Amino acid sequence: MSDKLHDPSKERASNEATQSEHKCAQLFENIQFIYEVILARLELRSLGATAQMTDEFSSFRLLATDDEESLKRRLAYFESINGSKTDYFYIARKNRTRSVNQYLTHWIYPYKGKFHPQMIRAALNIIGLEPGQTVLDPFIGSGTTALEAQLLGIHCIGFDASPLCVLQSKVKTESCYVADELRRWNEEAFGKIPTAISQGSGDEIMSSITDERVKNFFRLAELVAISDSTRRRKNVTKAYTSKIQLMCESVADHNEVARELGLSLGSVDIKRGDARALPIGNNTIDGIITSPPYSIALDYIANDAHALQALGQDITDIREQFVGLRGGTGDRMRLYNADLKKSLDEMARVLKPGKHALIVIGNATYVGSEVRTTELIEAYTKEIGLRLEKRIDKTIFGLYNVMQREKILIFKKEIPG
Repeated sequence: MSDKLHDPSKERASNEATQSEHKCAQLFENIQFIYEVILARLELRSLGATAQMTDEFSSFRLLATDDEESLKRRLAYFESINGSKTDYFYIARKNRTRSVNQYLTHWIYPYKGKFHPQMIRAALNIIGLEPGQTVLDPFIGSGTTALEAQLLGIHCIGFDASPLCVLQSKVKTESCYVADELRRWNEEAFGKIPTAISQGSGDEIMSSITDERVKNFFRLAELVAISDSTRRRKNVTKAYTSKIQLMCESVADHNEVARELGLSLGSVDIKRGDARALPIGNNTIDGIITSPPYSIALDYIANDAHALQALGQDITDIREQFVGLRGGTGDRMRLYNADLKKSLDEMARVLKPGKHALIVIGNATYVGSEVRTTELIEAYTKEIGLRLEKRIDKTIFGLYNVMQREKILIFKKEIPG
């Protein structure tokens, strides 16, 4: 008896039929890096799905799921689940910029060194945070963690040494609650505010606004205009008028997507503070997502000096409050490493046992030498009860002259006994 000839076409058809029986989690087309696929797999797993990647690397076959609806509501890297669009698909479409990941209010203010919003949404899933729980970002920066947590119904506590970071983070997450007042004020004072700004008398109009959230919004709009004028040589008045309407529309988008998707927004509490001495009780935080500042590679003070001065800050004094900017060339690294360890001590102290901290960090170049911050963190966390569970390589953008790659480090706080 002779063997039957192998028929590739029949085998392929059989495989396709088998695959079609499984539910599919379709990745977004703009997913292009290995670390994104790794995070996509991890967030599926964290939400109770067993999945297998397809040969095309564009989707996962869902072999088993605990809650398909939860996948659609929470996933970040997936456009659809079994043909049904995810919440993130609709959220990301509320974008008034040319950048894919600057939807809703994420784009407001040109802060350097921002988190990637899609990655943070995935991170919140991966470390197991649920609606009603609390995430901490002790280096809140531009507020990406706060906004993404808010959209998932997760409460966020954030601190930063920079009043500019606190201001922009508040505006991005609090303006949705005063959208009508913003629109009214913008209509009433549209012609007055830019003129006042150009004449240096913007504070006179601001002083008549009683709601701090409304005042913060227009103050940040002023700083955006000043930034455009300083960095791009734009006329302050024209810069303001071109941005303020877009800002108001983005706030309206925030409210609209929350209403359309039935989102229950998480609370946000952002204050100016010191990551080395957090005003938070022991074992009270459900998860941490943060990225310590690359101050030795990126001078945040110099980069935003125009905005900080407009906020009345003394550039010399505030420099001493920033991790990585204290001291001269000779002792800056020693101080940076010491401050970083204090920050890690605080994270370990406030995190609940058994919960996770996700830290994004990279090795920068300082005075011609590589600063091995990643290795320092990995070694020190062993001493303070944070066990490294996963290390993921990540490609970065915008800092190629000082670093090319970052690490996503996921730790779990050990349970005593």
